[in-house]
Amino acid sequence: MSEFKKNGIGKILPVLFGFFVMGFCDVVGISTSYIKIDFNLSETMAGFIPTMVFFWFLLLSVPTAILMNRIGRKRSVQLSNVVTIIGMMIPFFSYNIVTCMIAFALLGIGNTILQVSLNPLLTNVVKGERLTSSLTAGQVVKAVSSFCGPFIAAFAAYYFGTWKALFPIFAGITIISSLWLAFTHLPEEKRDITVSGSAANIKNTFSLLKDPALLLLFLGIVAVVGVDVGTNTLAPKLLMERCSMDVETAGYGSSVYFLCRTIGAFIGAVLLMKMSEKRYFKIHISLAVITALVLFFVSSKPVILILLGLLGYSISTVFPIIYSMALRRSPDKANEISGLLITGVVGGAIVPPMMGFFADLTGSQVGSLIVISFFILYLASLAFWNKKVKRT
Repeated sequence: MSEFKKNGIGKILPVLFGFFVMGFCDVVGISTSYIKIDFNLSETMAGFIPTMVFFWFLLLSVPTAILMNRIGRKRSVQLSNVVTIIGMMIPFFSYNIVTCMIAFALLGIGNTILQVSLNPLLTNVVKGERLTSSLTAGQVVKAVSSFCGPFIAAFAAYYFGTWKALFPIFAGITIISSLWLAFTHLPEEKRDITVSGSAANIKNTFSLLKDPALLLLFLGIVAVVGVDVGTNTLAPKLLMERCSMDVETAGYGSSVYFLCRTIGAFIGAVLLMKMSEKRYFKIHISLAVITALVLFFVSSKPVILILLGLLGYSISTVFPIIYSMALRRSPDKANEISGLLITGVVGGAIVPPMMGFFADLTGSQVGSLIVISFFILYLASLAFWNKKVKRT
């Protein structure tokens, strides 16, 4: 609260609202279910739809960090908004598998730029020990956006006759976010206008992974995003398979997941001011391991929904914890570390195709659960091997 008073809530709120736009990438979960039905895709092929969103984090995160050093964090965020607005309008005007892939690719490009630049932009107005809780507050806003996605899709399908009406709604929200930020004066960060996007600079950024702790944390980002996107994609499919639900109703499984993730992020933003982030990490990832294990054996709709909610709650704060731990290792290289870590969001591109392949291989969503459980176990190992991630 002291940071809010010092910097002014008027400077912090437009930055936090940007996290709502960041949450739009999670609409790919329910969108995959709709597109799979509309175009009669296999599980493996449908698994590549999220890849079109998250693949760009691998290619563009580090170049975006280098560009951000030249043009600044605020301008980088505004660039992401422009790309997102264009991407959101395409499937509404032309709906086929090609335009869907293009739209999700633009959504991914815009989201890559946003995630690389928005987290460091928050450090322009929030400093010190409050950073973890402030980043978690941003994740609360992002989770609210993710939670709203399936409801907006159902609302659009009911009132406008097509779920695709959610895209211009998202475009409008992005415009509001862009204008709010444009008319807000924020403290400027120091920039290196001599930095270019050369191969040498990109190589220097990736050379940060020579630090074993940063490497472990980077893989942690890959894992937690993979679990998040994977569970978002799995939730409606699991309910359709085990409970014979239709796609509109099954989509609420994703909303339950995101609702509980939102609650978990909100609680985490408060508790992380008082509790050790490493202890918090251990407790929550242990809950995630138990939840994933039980999901293998249940077929009751209420129980599945409860477990999806517990999984969302348990991993809600893992991303900001890992992100904050990494930033604090080298605060003077915040832009480069941000670009490097956001590259790890490519986990959202890796996991869904793996899930689709194993689901087709096993003939059920048990295959998808195996993949998600593997990445949860890595996060558990990272939490309990915390001596490896202490600052040296």
